[in-house]
Amino acid sequence: MSAPYLLEVCGLEVAYGGIRAVQGVDLAVASGEIVALIGANGAGKTTTLKALSGLLPPKSGSLRYEGADVTGKPAYHLVRKGLSLVPEGRGVFPRLTVAENLAMGAYIRNDRHEIRRDFDRVYALFARLAERREQLAGTLSGGEQQMLAIGRAMMSRPKLLLLDEPSMGLAPLMVQKIFETVRAIAAEGVTLLLVEQNAKLALETCSRGYVMESGRVVLADSAAALLASPQVRRAYLGE
Repeated sequence: MSAPYLLEVCGLEVAYGGIRAVQGVDLAVASGEIVALIGANGAGKTTTLKALSGLLPPKSGSLRYEGADVTGKPAYHLVRKGLSLVPEGRGVFPRLTVAENLAMGAYIRNDRHEIRRDFDRVYALFARLAERREQLAGTLSGGEQQMLAIGRAMMSRPKLLLLDEPSMGLAPLMVQKIFETVRAIAAEGVTLLLVEQNAKLALETCSRGYVMESGRVVLADSAAALLASPQVRRAYLGE
C-alpha cells in the first residue's frame, strides 16, 4: 500500500471485568481509505471503536495514530489530533437545537470564521439539517439524528472518522442517503473506519475490510475479495 498508515492497531485487548471483549486485534487504516469492520452482534466491533477513540482503556496492545503512540490517551486528546467517533445510537443532545448540537462538535476550536464555514459545509452535505437548524434534536427522525451525529463529528475537522453502525434502524432510502454522504466525506479527503452490520453495503462502499468474530479478526482482505468469499457470503450476506 503506497499511502502511509494513519492508524495502526497491534494486539489490542479490551476487557469488561473478567470478559475479554476484544482479543488481540490487529488492523490498520491508510490515509484516504474507507475501511469496513464487519461481524455479528457481540463480535467486539463497537468495543474496538470505543478503544480506538479513547473511550475505553485497552488492557494491552498498542495504538498508533499519525505515527505517534496514542495508547491509553483520552478521547479529548484524540479529537484534538483529528480522530472523531460517531457513536452507535447517535448520541445527539435531544434538548439542544440542531445548530447547538453542531456547535458542540466544534467545542475544541476557537477559529470562528472557519467554524462558520464548517456550518455551511455540514448544511451543504445535509440539506435537511439546514431546514431544521433551530429544531430540537430530540424531535428529529432517526435518519435526521444520524445526519446530525455525523455533522457534529465533522465540525471537529476530523482526519479520521470512526462510524459505528450508521444505518442501524433506518429506512432503506435513508440508508442510501447516509452512505452517499459517507462517500462524499471520503471524497473530501477524510479517512473512514466503518463498523456496519449491513455487510454488503459496507463492503461495496469500502476498499478493504476486516471480519470480527468473538473478539478477534478472522479475515482481512480487499472488499472485493471479502464480497466473493464463500465464508462471508454464507455468514453475513445470507447466501
